[in-house]
Amino acid sequence: MKKSDVKILFFDVGGILLTNGWGHESRHEAAKKFGLDYEEVNALHNFIFNVYEIGSITLDEYLDTVIFNEPRDFVREDFKEFIYAQSVELPDMLKWLKEWKKDCGFRIISINNEGKELNDYRVQKFKLHECFDAFISSCEVKMRKPDPGIWQLAMGIAQVSPNQCVYFDDRIMFVRTAEKLGIRSFQHTDFEKTKKILNDLKKENLK
Repeated sequence: MKKSDVKILFFDVGGILLTNGWGHESRHEAAKKFGLDYEEVNALHNFIFNVYEIGSITLDEYLDTVIFNEPRDFVREDFKEFIYAQSVELPDMLKWLKEWKKDCGFRIISINNEGKELNDYRVQKFKLHECFDAFISSCEVKMRKPDPGIWQLAMGIAQVSPNQCVYFDDRIMFVRTAEKLGIRSFQHTDFEKTKKILNDLKKENLK
């Protein structure tokens, strides 16, 4: 059997390895905990969050627009602590991937949409260097999924063609964008399914 051409595995982070950094569920919880008007906060969030994710503003500047645009009866540091606490490791996948990577024969690179402070926190807190060889994060490369350019940049950095890559994401829209670029892509729905796909890829690579 011919050995697989695959050299690189691209992975999303939020929704596969960790919870989303600052998703709508977290904003709902923040509204309840801090006594905020969720609809107002969400409208402001939707207006500016993409600007934060491509690294054009800091987390404090995002919070100035969305939360601290009027006097509050809580302090900024407590709110930021709450944001960071929303990042939690999802069951099974991250721990398993760290072990699997040791002899999988692939380089593994993340492609994710994340603001800088959250991105840096998540990489350090969950020791993501143990499963990723590089990080193509929206805050660093100034573009975000579903911009096709972020996958093209990742392939350029890794010096691979689309047929040498496999991509995993929990969001079908991003899976389809990668597929349009010729990248074999899978939607992550649960640990066991993704584990099987990865083990099958490893077997292909060893043939």
